[in-house]
Amino acid sequence: MEFFAMIDRLGGFTDGRFFWIEWHFWKVIGWLGNLVFTSRFIIQWIATEKKKRVVVPSAFWWLSLVGTLLLLSYALFGKKDSVFIFAYAFSWIPYIRNLVIHRRHKKAHTACPACANVCAPESNFCSACGAKLPEDSTSAG
Repeated sequence: MEFFAMIDRLGGFTDGRFFWIEWHFWKVIGWLGNLVFTSRFIIQWIATEKKKRVVVPSAFWWLSLVGTLLLLSYALFGKKDSVFIFAYAFSWIPYIRNLVIHRRHKKAHTACPACANVCAPESNFCSACGAKLPEDSTSAG
């Protein structure tokens, strides 16, 4: 059996189809959105395993936002399905809000003047060396 005939039987490229799916620009956007949206769970799982506690890193929210916008674009311009459009029309709002909260929280941390350890917001003393933190301290990054 010829190689391409075998690929065709297994679902290869035939008349613009790959694995029995007709591909076009918006279909690629939709699948890319699914891939990005699904990858956020892997990122969250890895972060949680590293810390040995439940962690939701900012990458989770960025992937949620990008995946949602890609899927919304596919729903609006490729699929033109009102149910699909509504499913992604507003879900980006909490993702942006969580990114804003994460950024504010990160900026609220204080760098210890003695050891440069990054201390939690509203801390009076460094958790690493015990040095007194300045009251009008600026953000650590």
